[in-house]
Amino acid sequence: MYCVTIFTPTYNRRQMIERLYHSLLSQTKKKFEWLVIDDGSTDDTEEYFSKLTKQENPFPIRYIKQPNGGKHRAINRGVQLATGELFFTVDSDDYLTEDAVEKIITWTKSLDNSHKWAGVAALRGYNRKEVIGGRNNTAEYIDAKNTERRQCNLQGDKPEIYFTEILKKYPYPEIPGENFISEEIVANTLSRNNYYMRWFNEIIYIGDYLEDGLTHNTNKHSQNPKGCLLWAKGQILSFPNDWRSRFLAIGIYHGAVKKTQNILKTASDLNINAMTVLYAYLIISFYKPLYEQITKIFHHFR
Repeated sequence: MYCVTIFTPTYNRRQMIERLYHSLLSQTKKKFEWLVIDDGSTDDTEEYFSKLTKQENPFPIRYIKQPNGGKHRAINRGVQLATGELFFTVDSDDYLTEDAVEKIITWTKSLDNSHKWAGVAALRGYNRKEVIGGRNNTAEYIDAKNTERRQCNLQGDKPEIYFTEILKKYPYPEIPGENFISEEIVANTLSRNNYYMRWFNEIIYIGDYLEDGLTHNTNKHSQNPKGCLLWAKGQILSFPNDWRSRFLAIGIYHGAVKKTQNILKTASDLNINAMTVLYAYLIISFYKPLYEQITKIFHHFR
């Protein structure tokens, strides 16, 4: 078994993925495979990997092309094909520090045998010194569930490396006709099942982080309403005492479906009071700039 499967879902990123490849060549530890799922690219990604896989590389590379179905379907397939004990999703337009794999292996070895671990996580940076999102500045690491990140100052996008066998138990729902579902669904499901991550205080993942924002994410959810409903229900269950997370989920779901249903139907879908739906939606509608900031600080939608 390879220790780590570095998994890259890609779609029309041929011109950017080469930087990631070179960062993998520079790794101080080569105990990994690179598994790439091409989600229906129409550029020359396939030709690039055809040449790449024919040349000699210090780590195995597997490239698989499939019809466009969304990132979550690519991840589900990648998990089933992975040979590594750990599964690390690295987007095609980002790259890793040269010691990323070495640090992942080192920190994974620090975990005990309590079986409470979903994996380890690190920091993402614009560069090797500038952290994206929150950072723990008081200890080498923090052990916390995904739902405890805000109180631990771990806001924003973080590179998360899961045990492959854990992800096999909790795949993303695949809804016919829908191509998007929030990655928070799996992370929060793991939290509700009492799985922890060890969040170590080091940057291993480099890339620009462009917040999609509330409006763009509402548009993605509106095109995938069943997936949005699953996500919203999960947020309500996962954050029972966090009004920001609950109101954001309620407001986004109603905003996504308001063209086809009224507040009473939304309340029924979410099994909550209709006035709560109205209040949440009005707050988001009238105070969108505030909620844009809350989204950036507390949540990451992909």
